[in-house]
Amino acid sequence: MAETKRYIAHFDLDSFFVSVEIRNDPSLKGKPVLVGGYERGVVAACSYEARKFGIHSAMPMKKAMQLCPQAIVTNASRSDYSKYSRWVTEIIAAKVPLFEKASIDEFYIDLTGMDKFFGVSKYAKELRKAITTETGLPISCGLSSARFISKMATNEAKPNGFLEIPHGKEMDFLWPLGIEKINGVGKQTEQQLKNFGIYTIEDIAKTPVELMEKYAGKWGESLWHKAHGIGSAEITTDWEQKSMSHENTFDTDYTDVSFLHKELVRLTEKTAYSLREDEKLTGCVTVKIRYSDFETTSRQETVDYTALDDVLIAKVKDLFNKSYQQGRPVRLLGVRFSQMIPFTMQMSLFDNNVEKLNLYKAVDEIKDRFGSKLVTKAVTVKNKPGQQG
Repeated sequence: MAETKRYIAHFDLDSFFVSVEIRNDPSLKGKPVLVGGYERGVVAACSYEARKFGIHSAMPMKKAMQLCPQAIVTNASRSDYSKYSRWVTEIIAAKVPLFEKASIDEFYIDLTGMDKFFGVSKYAKELRKAITTETGLPISCGLSSARFISKMATNEAKPNGFLEIPHGKEMDFLWPLGIEKINGVGKQTEQQLKNFGIYTIEDIAKTPVELMEKYAGKWGESLWHKAHGIGSAEITTDWEQKSMSHENTFDTDYTDVSFLHKELVRLTEKTAYSLREDEKLTGCVTVKIRYSDFETTSRQETVDYTALDDVLIAKVKDLFNKSYQQGRPVRLLGVRFSQMIPFTMQMSLFDNNVEKLNLYKAVDEIKDRFGSKLVTKAVTVKNKPGQQG
């Protein structure tokens, strides 16, 4: 029996943050646009017009403005990024059986078997058109037999394009490309391989696997397989069901709102720590309250994708205040994060968010080394009887 041909599509919204800004303010179209903060800020995203000046993501905003003084800096639509991301997700979810949301602006879709009914290429093109028509956002798509090839095809198709790599043509597509085109090959690995005379993916393919392991360490074998067009076609479909939560059942029931708030902060910090450790962002927060008579209520709301303690604590307190029946004794509190997506660098590059995130990560490292009890926010420190402050 012939093996089923796998078809994996990779969809990536072009310069997503910039595209949302342009959609909301069409006067920005065709101009060098930078998304990010002004003061000590960095570039979170930039338009293709800005890239012509040598500007790229994570560049200090000051340097970007020196390269292109006429650039327009904005993040006016920042609150809409998560909304548009969810909109695209809903369109995809309604039209395909299996997909994975790999980040705020990136999706893998399993179209295996669709060739019997619609034609895979046709279906991928129509889905791309539907997203662009409904949302007004440009999106690029790559289609092939493996995840990594489809992602590379998307990168070659940008901006706002479509590229299919037919079965059996993987090497024709891959071999002429430079080694830096392989996802995950950073500057250090690139230079390391070039020192050994390896410049293209064809060079990797024609180097014995044992030598590749010598040149690139444990990653050498993986690179060799990729150079021969061998890669995973698996789609993680349980990303939306996954969640992180912490809850606490008290020895005695409490009605003291101040104490309950402190406990919520502690639970939120603990769950946010797990979130960052797993390099995830959450898009939905749930607060669970169980009263002394065992009646349990849960309230949840979507949030802009985040992993920042202060944002999550504010939302958790807000949900609790909306749900809690004043004066009623509480025996359990719980905090849960769901609708998680992998963390991407761009998400942390707004205003002081990058500094905040680095601060939280520094605290996380201290907790890892010395134990979580050593570092706590002032609000979670419970005073001894008679103690002030």
